[in-house]
Amino acid sequence: MKYMFSILCLPGARQGIEIAAPTQTTSKDAENDMHYKRGLKAGMLDRWLDAIVEFSGSAYIFFFIMAALFTWVFMGIPFGHSNYWQIVISDSQAILSYIFDSLLMRQQLNGYISNLEVSACLRSRCASHKRMLRNLNAAIDYKEIDGVKVDEFATRLPPENWFGRICTRASFFLGHIFTVVIFWIGIIIWLGFGQYCGWNNDWQLYINSATSAMMVLYFSFLANIRERHSRYSRMCVDLIYQADSALEYKLRVLTGDETPNQPIIIQGLKVGNIQRAIDYYADLVGTLSGIAILIIVLIIWIAVGPLMSFSDNWWLLIGTYTGLIGMNDGFVLRNIHHVLRVHEDIQFEEVYMEDSEAFSIINLAQPKDGQFSKRSFSTRLSLAVGNVCSSEYMVIAGTATMIGLIIISSSMNWSLTGQLISNVPPNIIETFFMMILITGHNDFETKRREDLHNIYAKRLKLLSYVDTLM
Repeated sequence: MKYMFSILCLPGARQGIEIAAPTQTTSKDAENDMHYKRGLKAGMLDRWLDAIVEFSGSAYIFFFIMAALFTWVFMGIPFGHSNYWQIVISDSQAILSYIFDSLLMRQQLNGYISNLEVSACLRSRCASHKRMLRNLNAAIDYKEIDGVKVDEFATRLPPENWFGRICTRASFFLGHIFTVVIFWIGIIIWLGFGQYCGWNNDWQLYINSATSAMMVLYFSFLANIRERHSRYSRMCVDLIYQADSALEYKLRVLTGDETPNQPIIIQGLKVGNIQRAIDYYADLVGTLSGIAILIIVLIIWIAVGPLMSFSDNWWLLIGTYTGLIGMNDGFVLRNIHHVLRVHEDIQFEEVYMEDSEAFSIINLAQPKDGQFSKRSFSTRLSLAVGNVCSSEYMVIAGTATMIGLIIISSSMNWSLTGQLISNVPPNIIETFFMMILITGHNDFETKRREDLHNIYAKRLKLLSYVDTLM
């Protein structure tokens, strides 16, 4: 019984990690591997799920979804007068968003674990660097190596094709605060026409269709840019690993030190009860258990179709369910992104401090940290809004909103109007959260690329120092 309870409590626990960088041995027979390799998960199911997540962010999926979206738009020319045309996009979007919620959550959690492992590995090797540097008693003209240039490391995304360049630029536009303002202006205008339209179902369907189409775009777009940026970061980390491994090897040759790199322990993330509950839910979504539940719900929904004569209410039913859950997932996604990012930043600050100590040991000036770009006022404003929206209390507010909408729709016997009430607000809220999430992602990636650039610059300068001693 106690074992079963421990298993049930496992999701959401941000466990610590213990990892040591591979030791670079100076033995003639050794074949040191200096490249970065992602650790493969033990379970086959986990590896399959990660492959699905990676494929969901591919250009193939993005183009397929965009083609389907444009097909729906053009089908509106002959069928725009029909409620079914609008319900199709509502249901499709709701199901697609529900699925992407799970994929994006797993993508976020995978990136978090990967960044912790990278920071721990860098600190593990840096501890060896510091030990060996203390054993070196050689003088050097520091000015000769102050001008080391970081030519091998791209300070921006590597050369991309036209699709990649368009996506990179579009990501800043889609998450811009002015885009968010324009979105809310559109919502206010729509509300202003409510009385003119008699607050009828068609009036609700108009905004439901518009926000549904926007969410299809945002979800597929976010998955794509995250995956591309993840591949770029792995390239950057591989360069750092090569420089770091070369530095370790040369120091071992100079000092004869064969002590293995010691493991670094990163403690698990400590959170309060509310955040723990949010993390538990996020892990369940990230294991794609939510998609398994969706499949069961879809089967039940199809089975009750004949009983409801495949009416408008029946068509909206699945969209209502996935829309409400999707709105809640949107709150959780933003919260998890913020919480994990803060913890990752702390770990990279530890790497920065370890590197500073290495330079101080040999009394060597550190290379100046690079600044990719300063945050504009609009970016700072977008991030401020995002930080407010990432609060655990906002997640509670989202859950309360979902429950409130269910109560209202239930009081209306889940009629067409009642279901639209549970469709429209979640669509509006979730679209807004996707905009904020893209802003947060863009800022996080810019900051992380700056961190990686600075780490690499320091490795190159230390390598130049060691080369003068050999």
